[in-house]
Amino acid sequence: MSKKTVAFVPMKLNNQRLPGKNTKAFKNGKPLLTYILSALSKCTEADEIYVYCSNEDVKEYLPANVKYLKRSEELDKNSTLILEVLKAFAADVDADVYTLAHATAPFIRPQTIDTAIRKVRDEGYDSAFTAKKVQEFLWTDGKPNYDTKKIPRTQDLTSTYAETTGLYVYTKDLINNGRRIGDNPYILEVDFIEATDINEPIDFDIAQVVLDKYINSADENE
Repeated sequence: MSKKTVAFVPMKLNNQRLPGKNTKAFKNGKPLLTYILSALSKCTEADEIYVYCSNEDVKEYLPANVKYLKRSEELDKNSTLILEVLKAFAADVDADVYTLAHATAPFIRPQTIDTAIRKVRDEGYDSAFTAKKVQEFLWTDGKPNYDTKKIPRTQDLTSTYAETTGLYVYTKDLINNGRRIGDNPYILEVDFIEATDINEPIDFDIAQVVLDKYINSADENE
């Protein structure tokens, strides 16, 4: 029996740090949220796609193959934890595998999403997430991750991976246990473009540069 895979984008329209960010348009006139929805629409591995939002105004931005699911306004509070949102969605929509994406990570590629889904659905991983590799001089509790008496090249430092928070795939059993990353996760390394994350006003400006210099220019050269 095939495993049902549902992708969804939890969203609120009353953001605090960058008001209206999810519907804020880039210079080309396309609102931020349309980028991740476009990527999800091009995926081949998701059976259904939802936007999970308390405000029905978001429906005007949705592609034809993206469903709207109204969520409780109680989940829009600043004190709401992401796991509360994920568990609420799983209670509303049953699936074997869930794919969590965010409008604030606009440049995740469709093939990245499909790869993450296959890792969990078909290859035995209980979860998958996007991450960027970090090889830098780091300090924790006043101690460095290198010998200060013999400074290494940065490329020789031990690799650390930072979650981009842009994409997570997890099983039904995992989220029922209050987790989005399990004991056997697949770490999907992404480049700086896919790692783009928008929370503050300056992040939006940086995303505009990425869009102009790397994405639009690449599209023009195809």
